[in-house]
Amino acid sequence: MFDVKTPPSAASTVAEPQVRGVAPLHEEPARLERTQSVPYTPIRSLGASHREQILEHLLSLPAHDRYLRFGYPASDEQVKRYVYGLDFKRDEIFGIHNSELELIAVAHLAFDAASEGKPRAAEFGVSVCGGYRGRRLGARLYDRAVMHARNAGVQTMYIHALSENVPMLRIARNAGATVHRDGCESEAYLTLPPANLNSRLSEVWEDQIGEFDYRLKAQTYQFQAFLSSLQKQWGTTSSAPETSTNTEEVR
Repeated sequence: MFDVKTPPSAASTVAEPQVRGVAPLHEEPARLERTQSVPYTPIRSLGASHREQILEHLLSLPAHDRYLRFGYPASDEQVKRYVYGLDFKRDEIFGIHNSELELIAVAHLAFDAASEGKPRAAEFGVSVCGGYRGRRLGARLYDRAVMHARNAGVQTMYIHALSENVPMLRIARNAGATVHRDGCESEAYLTLPPANLNSRLSEVWEDQIGEFDYRLKAQTYQFQAFLSSLQKQWGTTSSAPETSTNTEEVR
């Protein structure tokens, strides 16, 4: 999209952006204190088996949302190339599912080329379905990505977004990121502290909660589907016309 003005600490490692932007997340107050807590929402790490779900999520975004997510009016074919090109071994993909097991929010943490076995920078991109905005899902995914990047040895996490995507840039700014505006596009850089025991244990906890939440939703969804099928069968049976065994004698 444009030349990245990389901070000195990451100048030698930040490559061409792989995550071009972020879809609009939600409207927030004009001034949001950084001390305001983000509502807890379980987040699950996604793998290659979720590729089709990720594609379905991105294709469901309206044209303007897709434009903000990728930084250009991405066609269906371009979205497919992006999804089928995801490297789940190198990058980290996070998702939030609703009660019907649909992906309602997806974040992509793309790592740059590793230096001495550890990446020094990572780029963040996120999208949230329209009906689920206003719940701070984007902020939760950002915090989760920060935790993972920190534990992976990343020193700088950055965002490339259109300047009109104020909610996303505000999320980064509230997390302590430095935001630089260059016309219609902006960059946000967040310097991460080294990993410690607390950050590593926190990520283990996040992973376990995310898996438990998904399994619970899956079991609930399957049980509800089972009840629904029983109700349909019962309704069909009860609505069937009764055959009378008594015939009126004709005199």
